[in-house]
Amino acid sequence: MENLIALLIAAPLLGAAVLLCGGRRLDRVGHWLGTVLAAASFVIGAVLFSGMLGKSGDARSLHQHLFTWVPVGGFRADVGFQLDQLSMTFVLLITGVGTLIHIYSIGYMEHDERRRRFFGYLNLFLAAMLLLVLADNYLLLYVGWEGVGLASYLLIGFWQHKPSAATAAKKAFLVNRVGDMGLSIAIMLMFTTFGTFAFGPVFGAADNATQGKVTAIGLMLLLAACGKSAQVPLQSWLGDAMEGPTPVSALIHAATMVTAGVYLITRSGVIFNAAPDAQTVVVVVGAVTLLFGAIVGCAKDDIKKALAGSTMSQIGYMILAAGLGPIGYVFAIMHLVTHGFFKAGLFLGAGSVMHGMNDEVDMRKYGGLWRYMPVTFVTFGLGYLAIIGFPGLSGFFSKDKIIEAAFAKGGAEGWILGAVTLLGAGITAYYMTRVMLMTFFGKKRWAPDAEGHEPHPHESPKSMTIPMIILAFGSVFAGGIFSIGDRFLHWLEPVTGHAEGDSPVSAATVTAATMVVLVIGVGIAWLMYGRKPVPAVAPRGSLVTRAARRDLLQDDFNHVVLVRGGEHLTRSLVYVDHTLVDGVVNGTAASFGGLSGRLRKLQNGYARSYAVSMFGGTAVLIAATLLMRAV
Repeated sequence: MENLIALLIAAPLLGAAVLLCGGRRLDRVGHWLGTVLAAASFVIGAVLFSGMLGKSGDARSLHQHLFTWVPVGGFRADVGFQLDQLSMTFVLLITGVGTLIHIYSIGYMEHDERRRRFFGYLNLFLAAMLLLVLADNYLLLYVGWEGVGLASYLLIGFWQHKPSAATAAKKAFLVNRVGDMGLSIAIMLMFTTFGTFAFGPVFGAADNATQGKVTAIGLMLLLAACGKSAQVPLQSWLGDAMEGPTPVSALIHAATMVTAGVYLITRSGVIFNAAPDAQTVVVVVGAVTLLFGAIVGCAKDDIKKALAGSTMSQIGYMILAAGLGPIGYVFAIMHLVTHGFFKAGLFLGAGSVMHGMNDEVDMRKYGGLWRYMPVTFVTFGLGYLAIIGFPGLSGFFSKDKIIEAAFAKGGAEGWILGAVTLLGAGITAYYMTRVMLMTFFGKKRWAPDAEGHEPHPHESPKSMTIPMIILAFGSVFAGGIFSIGDRFLHWLEPVTGHAEGDSPVSAATVTAATMVVLVIGVGIAWLMYGRKPVPAVAPRGSLVTRAARRDLLQDDFNHVVLVRGGEHLTRSLVYVDHTLVDGVVNGTAASFGGLSGRLRKLQNGYARSYAVSMFGGTAVLIAATLLMRAV
């Protein structure tokens, strides 16, 4: 069974190589080849999963060593894979949801002349993410980490003829480079501290390292997670990433890129457990981001950017849960999986709406679409109910567990975190209800565009609706299945560990409180967008609303602090270089030049001048000698 692990990565990697290097002769079949190889990876994962189920919890971990990558003296880097319950969960999510997105893309990208290349990039994305979650050491994980960054750059900027798409791709790439520096520094610290970067030896020695070292490693890992998972302060790229084709948004938000940071923190749980200060920072980042993303989502009229704010917020829940340590690791991953179903379904639903509305993304130009797109309406609606935590659906089981874990932290910190997670749940109910009402309910608000073309909304083809239906089933049933007999908890506990904590409130009380804030959020959205006509132009709104429309001024902050600050720093360094460094260098050269010029005058070529100089020097030496004797 171990020999199959490499095939998980090899299948989509082969697809990427063939599709990107095979040329135009594959244009007619490239999309099918990419989809088949993605599905093949899922089938291999399912086979490995079934083999795991036949073993006890502690015996389910599989290892495969391919070859020694870098053997240099005492430095050794291997290409080896580790498949345990945590990585298997990601494998099934990445390949399963990824395959559905491939199938959806067949219809969505039907008329794009570069469709073959698009599917090659999708395969590359899957291969890089699989390498990331299957690596058995941090250096190999870093290769997958960078591969994910490369694939996201290529896919976000796929429609590079649009300046906004090209700019968004560069922005995502550069912001993620900041986080990637954190991961590279963490790996260097691991090697200098433990002499290795393999998971087993690092985790085994983490408790014996100094508190300062493990805290520094933990903070650098968190910086890396903030970049990939779009957490404060490296969240600014996520909204702009919506410039890519909608299947890319679904893949990034549900199955690949933004989940990488949650995986990194959970996989590194032993390090964070040994560094409570770093754990506290993780919790703070998650709490701030879940509110930040939710507030941004409330003010967006672009349907994809509203969902992007939602992703930022939901990943914030996961990061917060991971920061709680053994109390929350399992629930962070559980919410990540259920979120993979309903967020992929929501994004694909948004793409279906755009498909029927001439690529219009402004929800103020929708309205009443449930009549024209019944399948999209039902599947999107089920995803909506799941994400707001409607009783019985997936989000109800996973997000409520995170809220319970927040309270279980205990003390004043537990009350604060519990209140933050409840507030986030209420805001989620508000902005997602707003999306539903503006898109599918009310009167139609679309009109002919500048060229006189009026949208004719219609249901999408089966290649697009069938993946949406399958994801809708996951949105409805996955959380409940995971919760029967605490199946998911028992599945992950051998890898992540689990602790109950000491919650001051019961689970029933948390559920009741969650239902109250859910009803309040839905009710406010109904009063604002259900009972009143939606204006064609967004009203000016309050100061907070205007700030939220501009992503709470995150780009303004980055421009002032980083761009302007970088410009001033550069000018200062140039000034120092020109005045101080060049001054010293040029001044030294000028001094020696002047001295040599004066000394050169002594060498005039006349023998009598040299004789006089010799006579003078001799006279001085004799006089000095006589003087010293006299003294």
